[in-house]
Amino acid sequence: MSDGAVLAARVHWAWLRNAQFDISFILGLPALAISIGLIVVWQPNLFVPILIFDLWFLGYHHVIATYTRLCFDRKSFSEHWPLLVFLLPLVAAGTLAIAYYLGLWIIVSIYFYWQWFHYTRQSWGISRAYRGKERSALYEDGWIDQAVFYALPVLGILSRSHQDPGQFIGLELRVIPVAAPMVSVAAAAAVALIGYWALRRFQAWREGRLAAVHTLYMLTHFTIFVVGYLAIEDVTYGWLVINIWHNAQYILFVWMFNNRRFKNGIDPDARFLSYISQPGRLWLYLATCVVITGVIYWALLGALDAWFFAGLSATIVLYQIVNFHHYVVDANIWKVRKEPIRRTLGLQD
Repeated sequence: MSDGAVLAARVHWAWLRNAQFDISFILGLPALAISIGLIVVWQPNLFVPILIFDLWFLGYHHVIATYTRLCFDRKSFSEHWPLLVFLLPLVAAGTLAIAYYLGLWIIVSIYFYWQWFHYTRQSWGISRAYRGKERSALYEDGWIDQAVFYALPVLGILSRSHQDPGQFIGLELRVIPVAAPMVSVAAAAAVALIGYWALRRFQAWREGRLAAVHTLYMLTHFTIFVVGYLAIEDVTYGWLVINIWHNAQYILFVWMFNNRRFKNGIDPDARFLSYISQPGRLWLYLATCVVITGVIYWALLGALDAWFFAGLSATIVLYQIVNFHHYVVDANIWKVRKEPIRRTLGLQD
């Protein structure tokens, strides 16, 4: 066997869907998000139009994608209806009350920290999915596994808190005070943990047990948090990078999940969702979500402006109502350890 064949044999390419989809998902989305972030840093006047595009075609759209898992078919609705009927009104009432009586800055500050946690947890879940495709590979386990994954996100949020930018997306932000020594300790820990991870992956390669796709995903996870929280000085521009990556990632992952769920063709109990989730119909799935986004969000924004916050930013309040509800819902419906999720994604036990 040639040296090249020996090297290739040491690498396991366990795709979640297929090579084309996974490479676009793992490499293409971070490259797009980072490129847009760098463009905004170079030309700040482009921030507003890019943000509007992000909200309407990725942000709101990605939340609508969540509801394809909740209420686009009878089975899903029967399983998750309390999250819509009870949880959504509670989240809406609480968010509106806080914004109206205490001020928008509290909503903005809660969002600043909660979105960081939500984005990190989504990435963690996706990393678990890739890890589950190749269980025989050599991985880190237990607390060290989680420490490696969270090292850079934790460093990022501590760094931003220490930075105390005062404003976030043009709105007042109040952060948890973080001293410089704490950031330094977190930075040293992150360097040590990622160095350990790199050595372990080299060991896995030497033993012929390297999970190449999972490793590739981890590298992009590290990169996106370094760029979004450490490399870009402006907190809002850095957030834009993370937000675009997160939104696009979620939209494609949900479509991929639905596509696998309905891989046997049109389901009589979920005709519409199964139809738009068939291979070759990603464009139709995206177009459907965009149309639903337009109808729902324009109606809700108009209602809020007319009834509640004529002099306040209805857009921000609505965005956070839907975000906060979406964060709780996602934590409930996307647990990779659940057997139906694992079965649909084709993960190993």
